[in-house]
Amino acid sequence: MRAGTTEENSGFRVEVAAYGLSIMEDRIICDRKPQLMTLAAGDYWWCSCGRSKTQPFCDGSHKGTGLAPVKFTLTEEKTVAMCACKHSGKEPFCDGSHAKLPE
Repeated sequence: MRAGTTEENSGFRVEVAAYGLSIMEDRIICDRKPQLMTLAAGDYWWCSCGRSKTQPFCDGSHKGTGLAPVKFTLTEEKTVAMCACKHSGKEPFCDGSHAKLPE
């Protein structure tokens, strides 16, 4: 594989960058619809790997996967649609990508 290429196989994604090899596990789809919730103002860590037992928030289960949680901050109480498919282009919020995922 050349730098800048990606290969997916058996639940892992291998990316070759100019600085070396990176092995990342695939994200796990938790649900094919968003999680609507009202959150208070504050900092939150959204689970991007899909392995957390406290979805949609991180519990550290990503360790060793090559994936990391996404921090987001709300300045006031707000009702949000949290991505549960883990494929949103606007993570941590739903953008409808779950509708385009293969079954």
